[in-house]
Parts: sequence; C-alpha cells; structure tokens
Amino acid sequence: MKKILLLLLIIPFWSFGQGKISGNVIEQNIPLEGVHIQLINTDYKAISDPQGKFIFNDLTFGKYQLKASFIGYKTVIKEVIINKKHPSKYLKISLEEENNYLNQIVVTGTRTARRKTESPVIVHVMDKSKLEQIQACSVADGLSFQPGLRMETDCQTCSYSQLRMNGLSGSYSQILINGRNIFSPLTGLYGLEQMPSNMLDRIEVVRGAGSALYGSSAIGGTVNIFTKTPEKNSYEINFLQQFINGETSDMQLSGNASVVNEKKNAGLSAFVNKRKRETWDANDDRFSELPSLNINSFGLNGFFIPKVNQKIEWSYSNLQEKRYGGEMVDKAPHLALQSEDRTHDVDLLSVDYEIEWNEKNASLVSYLAYQNTDRDHYTGIFPDDSVKIKNHLEKPPYGISNSRTFQGGIQFNKRPEKFFKHRNQLTLGLEFQNDQVFDEIRTYNYLIDQNVENFGLFAQSDWDLTEDLNLLTGVRLDHHNFLDQVVLSPRISALYKVFEGAQFRLSWGQGFRAPQAFDTDLHLAFAGGGVSRISLAKGLKEERSNSWSTSFNYDYASEHFITGFTLEGFYTNLKNAFYQHHIGEDAFGELFEKRNGAGAVVRGLSLEYRYNYDEKFQIESGFTFQKSEYDEAVTVLEGLEAKKAFLRTPNTYGFATLSYFPTKKWAVYLNYLYTGTMDLVHFAGAEGVTKDQFLQSDAFSDFGLKFAYKTTWKKLQNNIEFYGGVKNVFNAYQKDFDKGKNRDSNYIYGPSLPRTFYFGLKIGV
Repeated sequence: MKKILLLLLIIPFWSFGQGKISGNVIEQNIPLEGVHIQLINTDYKAISDPQGKFIFNDLTFGKYQLKASFIGYKTVIKEVIINKKHPSKYLKISLEEENNYLNQIVVTGTRTARRKTESPVIVHVMDKSKLEQIQACSVADGLSFQPGLRMETDCQTCSYSQLRMNGLSGSYSQILINGRNIFSPLTGLYGLEQMPSNMLDRIEVVRGAGSALYGSSAIGGTVNIFTKTPEKNSYEINFLQQFINGETSDMQLSGNASVVNEKKNAGLSAFVNKRKRETWDANDDRFSELPSLNINSFGLNGFFIPKVNQKIEWSYSNLQEKRYGGEMVDKAPHLALQSEDRTHDVDLLSVDYEIEWNEKNASLVSYLAYQNTDRDHYTGIFPDDSVKIKNHLEKPPYGISNSRTFQGGIQFNKRPEKFFKHRNQLTLGLEFQNDQVFDEIRTYNYLIDQNVENFGLFAQSDWDLTEDLNLLTGVRLDHHNFLDQVVLSPRISALYKVFEGAQFRLSWGQGFRAPQAFDTDLHLAFAGGGVSRISLAKGLKEERSNSWSTSFNYDYASEHFITGFTLEGFYTNLKNAFYQHHIGEDAFGELFEKRNGAGAVVRGLSLEYRYNYDEKFQIESGFTFQKSEYDEAVTVLEGLEAKKAFLRTPNTYGFATLSYFPTKKWAVYLNYLYTGTMDLVHFAGAEGVTKDQFLQSDAFSDFGLKFAYKTTWKKLQNNIEFYGGVKNVFNAYQKDFDKGKNRDSNYIYGPSLPRTFYFGLKIGV
C-alpha cells in the first residue's frame, strides 16, 4: 500500500522519457570555471568547464531544481521542467559576488581577464568601498592600505609624495591609468594626490618585477588605476568637510553620474570634483607644513558595442591644481621668505577597441593613450644680502614645465581549443611609447629637455598544465633610445592549488629602469638656505633587477563566514642601483648627482589576514617586514659616514581595517597604519640645527574612526548617508619640524595629516 501511495505522488511530476539540461555560468559576461552544479535530491552533479559550460544528459522527464554554487558567490537555484514537448533546456546562469576578495576579476597580472584565485600572479584590489571606509580624498590617501605599499610625504613645503613598493622608492613603481602607461615622470610628483577618489572604480596592485609586461620602471611593482565605467543609471553627490588639527578647513564636493541605454550596448559616466584646502602650520613659525590646495577635476568614460563581438571604450579626464606652501603671507610667491608655488593642468585620454571571434577564444585589442601636463612653478628663498635681493627681484626663479606622453599598441589574445587537453591563453603584443619632458628655471640655470622613445614587443603563455597547476611564462623586448642595446625581460610564474581554498605561487622576473632625467628623485628641495638640485652623471647605465617571490594563501568559506591568510616572501637584487652623491654647492644651494652604485638587495616578508562574517563584521590586515641595503656603503654627504641601509625606508610597516555593520542603517569603521623607525638625513641650516647628521625617526601608529548612517528618502527614492569621524585620532604626527625659511624641507616623515575631524553628506541612487 505504501509503495502505491509513493507512486501516486511521483506520477504528477515524473514521466518516462529522456531529456537534457545544459547551460553556461558567467559573472559579468566572463565564464566561470569550477562552479558546482547539482540537481537537488538526485545524484546528478557537474562542474562548469573553462568556458563555464555544463550538461546533464539522459534525464527522465519531470520537474527539477538546479543549484549553482561557488565559494564567494551567492547560490542560485532555478526550477526547470523538461517534458515531451520541451525535452531540452538551456540555462544562462549569472552569479553575483557575495564576498569581493575571493573571485574578483583582475587583468593587471596577465593583461587578460582572470579570476583572482586563478591568477598565477598575486593581484591585490582596492575598490570604492575601501576608499570610502578610510575616507580617502584622493588615490594617494588609499594606497597605504595595501600589503607592501607605503605612501610617503617627502617635502615640508610642497608636500609632494611618492609610492614605495616593497621598500623601493617611487621611481621603481609604475603607475597605469586603465592599463596604459601615461602617468608621466612629471605627473608622478603630485599626480596621485591630484586624482580624486570618486574618479576611481578600483585599483589593482601587482608587486615585484613587471617589466616583462609593462616595460621600464616596473621593478618595484605596478599600480593600475581604473576609472569609473557606466554600469547602470545612477547618480551620487558627496560633500565632505574636514578640519585639520580642528582648525584648518579642507572642503571637497564631488559628483558622479552614469547612464546606460535600454539595449545595454552604450553607456556614459561622468565625475566632477572640487577640493579646497587652506595652508596649515604645525609649529607656529608662519611657514606651512601642509600647502594650500585648490583642485578642480572632471572626467568622462564611455563604451559602445557596435556588434556583439566588438567593443569601444574611451576615457577622458582633466585635473587642474593650484598648490602653495611656504611662508603664509598674502604676497606673490617670490616676495615670500620661502615658498613653492605650483599650477598644474593635466589631460588624460585613452581609447580601446576590442574585437572577438571564434566563440570568444580569440581577440584583438588596439589602443591609444595620451597625457599632457602644463605646469607653472616657483621654488625660491628670499635672500638676505642686498645685492642678492636686487638680483632676486629682477630675476625671480619662476619656471615652466610641459610633459607629453603618447602610447599606442595592439594586443592579440588566443585560446586554442585544445592545448594538450588543457586551457592556454596566448598573448602577443606590440606597443610604442613617447615621453617628452621640458622643465626650466632660468635663474638656476636648470634645464631638463628630454625625449624618450621606447618600442616594446611582448609575448606570454598562461597555461593550465593540469586542473591544479598553472604555468605563466612571458618575455618582453624593449628598444629604449637612452640605451645602446635591446633589453630582454623574461618572467616565469607558477600557481599550484594545493587543496581546496589553498594556493602556492612562485615567481621570478627581470626588470630594468632606464636613466631618465625626470622622476621623483629630481625634486627640488630646500636645505641650509638654498635649493638642492640633482643632475645625471655622465655614462649612467640602466638598472637591472632579478626579482623572486613566493607565497602561500588559504581561504576557508562556510555558510556564514570566510577567513584566510597570505604569506609572501620577496627578494629583489639590483645591479647598477641609482643613488644620489653630493658633489658640492653653488650660489643657489647644494648639488647632487645621480650615479650608479655597485648594487643593492631588498628582501622581506608580508603577512596578510582577512575575515568576513555574514557581511556584518570584516577585518583586513597586512604587515611587511623587510631589509633594504646597498652592496657597498654609499656616501650621501661629505662629513657623514657612508651607509649601506636605504634612507627613509622602514623595516616594518603595515595596515589593518575593521568594518562593523550592527544594522542595515549603521556602519562603524576603524583603520590603522603603522610605520616603523627609519634612517633619515637632516641637513644643517635651520634654527638650532648646526650640523648635518643622520637620525632615526620614531615609529608611528595612525588610527582612524568613522561612523555612517544610511537611510532612504522614499518620496524621491534616494539613498542618503550621514557620516563623520576622526583621522589620526591620537595625533601621532611629527613633532620636530625645522622652523623658518632655512629649514630642510626634506626632513619630514610619519603620517601625512595631524588629527583631523570631518563630517559629510552623500545623496544618490
């Protein structure tokens, strides 16, 4: 009797016959491999292949529940009915990320789209939410919250900053805009602070030698800044008011909007930003430690899909900045006792055209990118002697600069249908880059007029030897007009999936840095009542590097939480390493020369930890322990001992962030930056500083706190957020700044801001 009742229950849903369920699993139109597909309450299970495809054959007609699940994504359940009339069903399943860390799509490591966990090169990603959490006003504010990265302020007067990666100075870091190398050497002095945070979609970071993909100066690593692209109809307006040390105003007003047509084949997004910051004096000597900023920027991004297999993307941004630092007086810059005045006008433009064929297994990308920077500037000290005063007033040291960068190239990607039974992504590319830099201050007889040309040819194989082992091999040839011979830069990386959630990586690469005449090393600095300048030695050779890195990361995901860690070791050996050698002085100040040293070694260890519980509580942290030394001791200044250790390079530094969402409306954010002790050189000349000397800085712990409350304006269907907080809560800020016009402006270290209070309002949809 029981068997008869069971049969009666089954008959309405099942009948004899054979059917098929097949489909394709994607995320943002990119196939997802390794997704678990199951027909609930049956023995039918499958895993999506490299094209995201799956299939169930020989199915009995009836009703099924299909479940698609993957770590880091929201589970999808679909009801499917197959019968005599419809014996076959094809499903297109789109998965949405549940946790960003595990399965983000990244491109910087291989120049092609790859899931983060599948990339043989570790790629770290910082998105909009992280920048909002730390209340970043610019790109520069956010980069320290990445493992192995440290933003460093290097001038007490103009507040120029540089990005240090794995202990190497900013000149060893390559900055890309939407994958294109148009972040010129001149832009590198202030550009990261000029780029507002609302300009960005995300930032991808690859540490270690990247020259095999991107050419000169990628020895320390590569930072790829992606501007916002239109995804849906939306807008957002954000007002931020900061009070530096509770007194000095720093205001920022920004807006974003995007629109996508009904066919989803065209879209446009725009951003605008205005920031106005007043000068701030830390030690009451009427000379600023933070310069005034007046920044106006806007940009447009668009895409157009003329055919299913074609796509055009373009981007344009304009950044205008006026900054002034020095004596806080209402006078022309050259009438101040000491000052730096800068006016920048920067244009950034790029266009990409991509065409795909052979079921998206082959593609060709062609691209053009352009950058132009015009700069008017003043750097000077008002003299004491009457004759020098007369000369100064007749011929004040104003200067002009112009930088133009052009890049064009093509990239061919091919995925053979069968390559020893496994996936292989082949990439071949050719690109040309031209940098023209002109910088002149006639009063100082200071002139840089250089034209840099580089032809690059690169090839790469991204090969899955087995389901668990990937081998990435690549090589790049560069013909640089500053070098006598073609530079060969190879790279090899391997990824091994030890077990579920665990990956082991090993990488080796060679890089080079050409002896260009304009980079962050050549910043003009005040010291001892004069202006320090740096020139290039004759016969300067390129730097070469051998870089090794190895890492192990593990992530465990359960129904309610995801946790994981990454342990990475790195070793970089530099040959002909650049350093600055003191060669004397003239009537305007100290003179230094960039020379080749014997070599240097940078080695260290980074440890990262992450934890996310039900999207309500999240921790991310990363700390680096390293050592950076020249092979032979280097003399920085006559009279001071020669040193092996890199200056301004702490052996320990790191970050931690905590996010807590007690309700859907409230959010609490904590962030922390740690900077260990470092060796510094302090030049004499300022009040109370009678001799040149080496010093060691204190260690700094910089805490930040932010509260946010979100609600909905139902009448207009707008989201509203009120927020406020404190940066550098305990005011861990340098206490021994030089005073007066003869200060050593390079004697600056520690956090970029003192204790700063802020509040804001954000409206959007």
